[in-house]
Amino acid sequence: MHKHFLSAADLTPNEAEALLARAARLKAEWHAGDQAQWPLRGKTLALVFEKPSLRTRVAFEAGMTQLGGHGSYLSANDIDMGGRESVPDVARNLSRWVQVIAARVFKHTTVETLARHASVPVINALSDREHPCQALADMLTLRERFGQLQGLKLTYVGDGNNVCHSLLLLGATLGVNVSVACPPDYRPDPDLLAQAESLATANAATVVVTTSPVEAVTGADAIYTDVWTSMGQEHETARRQPVFAPYQVNLALMAHAKPTAVFMHCLPVHRGEEVTAEVIDGPQAVVFDQAENRLHVQKALILTLLGF
Repeated sequence: MHKHFLSAADLTPNEAEALLARAARLKAEWHAGDQAQWPLRGKTLALVFEKPSLRTRVAFEAGMTQLGGHGSYLSANDIDMGGRESVPDVARNLSRWVQVIAARVFKHTTVETLARHASVPVINALSDREHPCQALADMLTLRERFGQLQGLKLTYVGDGNNVCHSLLLLGATLGVNVSVACPPDYRPDPDLLAQAESLATANAATVVVTTSPVEAVTGADAIYTDVWTSMGQEHETARRQPVFAPYQVNLALMAHAKPTAVFMHCLPVHRGEEVTAEVIDGPQAVVFDQAENRLHVQKALILTLLGF
């Protein structure tokens, strides 16, 4: 496996499968109350966060604690990367003190620069390009629900954003057929989309992008959406809402998917906007399974990157 984890495409199919299998074992041990082993005793994870967080921060900190290590949270006010401290200097300093860095940043170039100058593994805990840890948790959730991933149809509806990008890449790597429904001006990044299409071809899967939500969700095993306006884009909210209104996930749209389909969301959610309350609070939703699985996949990722 790569020294760093910056993109969902950093994993080969075998590496991704092994990581999910390890996460499943760690989850089973956690639910069984088996905390006898502390492989990361004395190890520290630096959480370098330019953006606020609930799931990402707590899942990383709790995961390190459960493995015997420690998470050290550093907000934008603590570091001011690119201002008071240059990004390369942050990487070089942290590398002298900690064993792994997780960075939640605005620009993907920031996490790339951290990785370039760090001598310890760097994990992309969210950037404007990708959210690969979320995609790992999503694939573990689908694996638990359906027993396998190859051949499943996952439909993403909404903004072709960082979450969409990582789902495209990891889904294609694992043989999941990914369809995306989005407004014409909010399609996924074309270079990343081409990369996902290449991965899909290599792994007997398909990637489809359309403007029609009904076309995209027809026959889907899972329907996924995210907020219409991501952090840092708040000034675009008024412009985006009428554009995305036809892409709301509601019971009428869910009816076009398979009867066994699940609803997914990375959270936080704006009920009544990208999804109605009856869907996200209904029996098809697995959003809190996804949230829990962040803990387990991130534990598996840290252990693997550190060679345990």
